[in-house]
Amino acid sequence: MIRKRVAILISGRGSNMSALIEAAKAPDYPAEIVGVLSNRAAAPGLAIAAAEGIATASLAQSKFPSRDMFEDVMMQTLESWDVDLICLAGFMRVLGEDFVNRWAGRMINIHPSLLPLYRGLHTHERALADGAQVHGCTVHFVTPGLDEGAAILQAEVPVLAGDTPETLAARILIEEHRIYPEALRLLALGAIPATPQ
Repeated sequence: MIRKRVAILISGRGSNMSALIEAAKAPDYPAEIVGVLSNRAAAPGLAIAAAEGIATASLAQSKFPSRDMFEDVMMQTLESWDVDLICLAGFMRVLGEDFVNRWAGRMINIHPSLLPLYRGLHTHERALADGAQVHGCTVHFVTPGLDEGAAILQAEVPVLAGDTPETLAARILIEEHRIYPEALRLLALGAIPATPQ
């Protein structure tokens, strides 16, 4: 089995990154994590990835005159790792249209809501404010529109009486760690159409 080569983009601790790294340790998993890139040098996830023997890189967008130049260097780094697929795992930068289109159908993201509900930030607060009975998470293809790409997998979590954004987030994170490795597995196997919709 030829495993797909995957890069993970992070900005923080990378708990979903860790879930993907653990899944990829299985000998029958169809993808391997070959690199982790962060836009923050202090991201704790970089040390975790390095301890697993995975290549790491950090690029601060503020050090580049433009987003295009930042993304060109990102692209060079990914190409140096010979990457097939990209997983965003808490990467807190909106990627430019050219970069996204270059990776169309090969870049996925995990979002803490049942898309198309609650695109963007503060999803748990917004769900609670709306009195939602059910909340959850979605793995989706990345397209130029924010959180608009076709869903690959979703997981639902009931909203409980007395939930806070923190308690809801903690329960949803468990589901994120379950469905993200499964979505990557399906994409790497070619079991889902690798075309954004």
